[in-house]
Amino acid sequence: MSDYLLKVENLKMHFPIHGGIFWRQIGKVFAVDGVSFAVKQGETVGLVGESGCGKTTVGRSILKLYTPTHGKVYFEGKNILELKRKDMQPLRRNMQMIFQDPFESLDARLTIGDIIEEPFLIHSIGNSEERIKNVKKLLNRVGISQNAINNFPHEFSGGQRQRIGIARAIALNPKLIICDEPVSALDVSIQSQILNLLLELQEEMKLTMMFIAHDLAVVKHISDHIAVMYLGKIVEYANADDLYSQPLHPYTRALISAIPVPDPSVKKKRQILSGEVPSPKDPPPGCSFHTRCPIVIDRCKIEDPFLRNMKNTSGNDHQVACHRAGEQ
Repeated sequence: MSDYLLKVENLKMHFPIHGGIFWRQIGKVFAVDGVSFAVKQGETVGLVGESGCGKTTVGRSILKLYTPTHGKVYFEGKNILELKRKDMQPLRRNMQMIFQDPFESLDARLTIGDIIEEPFLIHSIGNSEERIKNVKKLLNRVGISQNAINNFPHEFSGGQRQRIGIARAIALNPKLIICDEPVSALDVSIQSQILNLLLELQEEMKLTMMFIAHDLAVVKHISDHIAVMYLGKIVEYANADDLYSQPLHPYTRALISAIPVPDPSVKKKRQILSGEVPSPKDPPPGCSFHTRCPIVIDRCKIEDPFLRNMKNTSGNDHQVACHRAGEQ
């Protein structure tokens, strides 16, 4: 059996654009355009990039919350994109998601006890007494008093609501959790608490995680490997430490240069990218980054670079999609 719990191959998600009198398809949004990566059992892969690059769409497509246009998603060796809805339900116990907005993802009409109990009801696990017992255990596990079981989501702070969302996600002891920017809507002081909680749960439950975020500093804290996305494609993939110490793609270098250093005596040169991110409705030819790249050459404007393996100075595999990688 493969060491990889999750393998994504050439995943594409193109959303149709309709218009005109007869509401015909007049174009596409290339939200995800050929993404491939793999996640080993027990590790965390971070997925980073600017807003609109397709990170969340990748996560939702993996769980079949969207039906991908093309590609394969293997979970425990099985291509889940070929499965029918009734065959997916048993697998969903092992594949869960923590959403970005901890308020919008919780039903305001239900108590938190009802919200966390729902996965057990859907999968017909336990009787009423056993389910309530499990709900109380889950609340304690994520740092929420079990006495609050009958409270509604609006009675909690943002950090507490995200803890409730985490409790719901781990209720069925899943193997894979996709975390869709779970701390971006929270105060900085609360972010670290939620990140530490996720790390504790990962170690305790042997979880495999995919962590989606736009903040490279946050991703480094929690990830084993990091994939950098730009305009629907992965442009760099490497071990977290190697990516930060030896970034090979100019886009990655610009992102890392924007990370603030908590030391006023350290002078850091910021790499400012010119221009705007192109529209995914009309991506540029060649390398999608060439319109903003500081080291662009003519080849970049006509030939799309593929993700290739390069050995870095640490001797580790380092994948990058750039014609000039290794020259800088």
